[in-house]
Amino acid sequence: MTNFYQFPQDFCWGAATASYQIEGAYEEGGRKPSVWDTFSATQGKVLNGDTGAVACDHYHRYQSDVELMVTLGIKHYRFSIAWTRILPDGRGTVNEEGIDFYKRLVDCLLEHGITPHVTLFHWDSPQTLEDLYGSWQSRQMAYDYADYVKAVVKRLGSRIGHWITLNEIPCFTHLSYDAEREAPHAPGKRVSSAKEVWQTSHHALLAHGLGCQAIREASPIPCQVSLVDNISVTVPINESPANITAAKNAFQTSWVNGGVIFPALTGNYSSAMLDLLGEQAPDVQPGDLEIIHQPLDAIGLNIYTGTYVRAADNKLGYEFLDLPKGYPQMYMPWLNIVPESLYWGIRHISETMQRNDLPVYITENGCATQDEINTHGEVIDTDRIFYLRQYLKAAHRAVSEGYPLKGYFVWSLMDNFEWAWGYSRRFGITYIDYKTQQRIPKASFEWYAECIRQNSIV
Repeated sequence: MTNFYQFPQDFCWGAATASYQIEGAYEEGGRKPSVWDTFSATQGKVLNGDTGAVACDHYHRYQSDVELMVTLGIKHYRFSIAWTRILPDGRGTVNEEGIDFYKRLVDCLLEHGITPHVTLFHWDSPQTLEDLYGSWQSRQMAYDYADYVKAVVKRLGSRIGHWITLNEIPCFTHLSYDAEREAPHAPGKRVSSAKEVWQTSHHALLAHGLGCQAIREASPIPCQVSLVDNISVTVPINESPANITAAKNAFQTSWVNGGVIFPALTGNYSSAMLDLLGEQAPDVQPGDLEIIHQPLDAIGLNIYTGTYVRAADNKLGYEFLDLPKGYPQMYMPWLNIVPESLYWGIRHISETMQRNDLPVYITENGCATQDEINTHGEVIDTDRIFYLRQYLKAAHRAVSEGYPLKGYFVWSLMDNFEWAWGYSRRFGITYIDYKTQQRIPKASFEWYAECIRQNSIV
């Protein structure tokens, strides 16, 4: 009997991590502080005073971590490069020792038949540039970022064919410069207006556009360039024609979609979003939108949850729905279980944004659970398996309906530094004992390995 949940033969199964969350070695190899080093060392910013100084010590243990990937069976690994390993001051002289670390890592991956998917920026911007001009508050950041990209791609480009410019613009801009409340993300700088917040995400979009140009200019081989966004997914409460239309219309104004994914993929801020923003919309200089709207080879989506929407008798024609008190969630206050968000995220790119020409990768999906080691030294995280299975079914639905989903990367290969939550939240399919740095594959690791082996949901 053939399995109903079979994926296409060329489907990419992968796992994802990020530099500050796993590498550690924060003062080694010429690396200088990022804004996350400063933020996590500031009392009261990160739970339990945790920092990424050691994290999973991946900098020293990358070879055994690659062995772990081989055991898992993935052929694709998404990781990020730390800007301050390459340009310790954010600009200026290239630190070849930093480049060498990534050469060793990439060579090790390639030796084991694993394709590297490299994120050039995953939130850890140089502290020097924060001190100099306030990071993303300045347009200069976009140009310094592009120079950094050029330096990396020139040196590593012969080994790498998949580049991602930025990871989740909304998080390192809107959640880092919140005008309303204490920003939970580094640099954690409150600005005085929503307009100033939107200006930071506009600068990040500019960096993305300039970064795309820099990659294509510097790469010695043909390569795939993409952006990774954590879109806010609007899900119809039921799939009636009226509710589907409502979910599509609501997609433009849900969180920051209309001002991040829309300019990147269409070359314009969504008019519905601009109507909502009014005078709080960012200043856009002539030529900016042309720079931002670069041709892309794929789009990466990080999807964990979604927002239910229904048709409504109001001037918008839709309303966002609050979840009831007992709605099931995983071990994060925002991580509501909405498996169909994965399907609708993919469908919104193809239909709502009319970009069905664009291959889609789920570049992150996963959950935090209250993992415990049992008396046999195992972590039986059946709750994580439950979550992942439902979301993969939604991915399979997208594929079977002809949407261009090409791959799936589980977040994360291993437990790691979970930003402002420190080490209190575990997203990995591998358990990390932070005292001993022992790696313990969880039940979900074996489950995912079997999915990969059968190219199917098991």
